[in-house]
Amino acid sequence: MKKKIVIIIYILLINPVFSDEKMDLGLDIFNNKAECSSCHKLKSANSNGEIGPNLDQLRPTFEQVLAAVTRGIGVMPAFDGILNSKEIEAVSYFVSESTK
Repeated sequence: MKKKIVIIIYILLINPVFSDEKMDLGLDIFNNKAECSSCHKLKSANSNGEIGPNLDQLRPTFEQVLAAVTRGIGVMPAFDGILNSKEIEAVSYFVSESTK
């Protein structure tokens, strides 16, 4: 019985198969490459920006984030050409999934 518990703990906590690469990339882009965290509050990114909307409260869909990141919105610049399509998709996925 103890061996089964150890195996289950290993599978759930240590095995990288359960890592979501798109979420990891999205978090990195949010906090580093695109620096979204400097303007937006998002609990899952540990960010407290106060210039843009609080994403935890806004709870945007994937499509809404994708459009805003790609084309820009309000004072937020367009990131098309700064981020590649994979990066835009990853950060959009990260924000939309984090706020569900």
